Amino acid sequence: MNVSPDVSIVIPVYNEEAILRDAVVGLLDRLADVDYSFEIILAENGSKDATVAIANELHERHPEVSTFSASEPDYGLALRQGIDRARGTYVFCDEIDLCDVDFYARALPMLRSREADFVVGSKAMAGANDERPLFRRMGTYVINGMLRIALDFRGTDTHGLKAFRREPVLPIARSCVVNRDLFASELVIRSHRAGLAVVEIPVRVLEKRPPSIGLSRRVPAVLKNLGQLVWAIRIKG
Repeated sequence: MNVSPDVSIVIPVYNEEAILRDAVVGLLDRLADVDYSFEIILAENGSKDATVAIANELHERHPEVSTFSASEPDYGLALRQGIDRARGTYVFCDEIDLCDVDFYARALPMLRSREADFVVGSKAMAGANDERPLFRRMGTYVINGMLRIALDFRGTDTHGLKAFRREPVLPIARSCVVNRDLFASELVIRSHRAGLAVVEIPVRVLEKRPPSIGLSRRVPAVLKNLGQLVWAIRIKG
């Protein structure tokens, strides 16, 4: 019988053949001495390169690694399905170009002690170090500004690193109505509105490669999903 791990690490991947193998093997090396059991779930979504083959190879070589493929290139859908597959008491949502074990080490004690139900790694709060290009940093502030105006969001970040207790957050994830980039935002906002203890901690962000999908290509979907999110939360409740 498979024993559920303490921690599930969910990582969406899309066209990541250049860094996937080294990133996962490096993550496994850095997790070799941690005091918790874990699984790594590679949530592939619509890749056109060798990502699927490399993910399957990693699964065959490393028992802690599993992978599945979502039906289309959709970050939010992949993240949602990865969370649904997670078996751990605690779930970490990471990015393949970050694999931030320091965030894990800071967030997990907060979840274990019930100081927090949900920890957000913020790129925009005091103490954070966002080393991404300027236009990427500005994108974060613009999206957060829209979320504040449209949905009264009071945090500083919703996208990127997250850690949470699976039991209270899973039904919230299943109730979310948008995918793509704003699924992560909806998950954080709904967790706030459900009364969970959502805590932000500052993180350092230094990406290993440019984003898989350019910012300009993502804007129309973000605006469409923002409208859906406002309707779902403000109008329907």
